Formats: sequence, structure tokens, C-alpha cells
Amino acid sequence: MTATEQDFKNNPLGTQTTVGDVTDAFEFLDDWEERYAYIIDLGKQLPAFPDEARVEDNYVHGCQSQVWLIHHYDEASGKLFLLIDSDAMIVRGLAAIILVALNGKSPRELLTTDIDELFESLDLFRHISPTRGNGLRAMVGKIRDIAAAEVAA
Repeated sequence: MTATEQDFKNNPLGTQTTVGDVTDAFEFLDDWEERYAYIIDLGKQLPAFPDEARVEDNYVHGCQSQVWLIHHYDEASGKLFLLIDSDAMIVRGLAAIILVALNGKSPRELLTTDIDELFESLDLFRHISPTRGNGLRAMVGKIRDIAAAEVAA
């Protein structure tokens, strides 16, 4: 399966599922065990990731788990669409949170989005391991590099 433009655009994370949805869910859920379950459920919303895209160029270095990221820049709308996958359920969920915040934005919007503010408001870094935190930062770093390249193009 090769990712088509529609595969990127049909990703519900960042379009149908919003930052507000995630923050509301976190406020509603009483404890971190429930929040972890919610994060894993978010990860289940990740669209299918093409096997042939699991190559070194798409690999996110710095993650404890295996993570791949691909993108599509839609010239007509000026928006950047992302697909991420991982072999770890919790990392898939953390990737989903990143997509909720960054998917479907223009590269300039993406570069000015304060995703650390979102992570702080969710209190993520206190509740995930340091290696998972490093992986989260690595995913965001790779996305920002892609956005910066689109802005420079």
C-alpha cells in the first residue's frame, strides 16, 4: 500500500479529533491509568501506514521504540499532512497527540505552534519515562525540520 494524498487528508487526528478534545478528555479522566488508556485509544486512530515507507529516511531517530513518519505537502491548501506509526502502543498514542496538534497546518503555523505548552498542560513529561519524552521531542523535531524545509522551498 502506498500512501495517497487522500490517506493523508483522511487522517482524523488534527481535523476531526482536536487539541480541545484531548485536553477535555484529560480533564474528565480522574487518574493517569485512565489517561494512559485514553492515549492508547488515540493511537488506535492512527491511519494505516504503508509498509514500503518503513525505511531509514522515514525513521525517527531518538525514540526508544521504532517510529516512522511521512508527510505530504498540499500545495493547493498550503497545508502539511502527516502520518506516523510505531511498534509500541503508548508511542502510537503519543504520536496521535502530536498529530492532533500539528497535522493539517501550514508549515509556518506548525513552526509557531507551542507544542511544549500542550505537553505541559497535559502534564505528559511527568508521567512518561525520560526515554519516551526524548522520543516525543524527536518526533516533533523531525516534523519541524520538514516544515522548515517546506518554508524554505
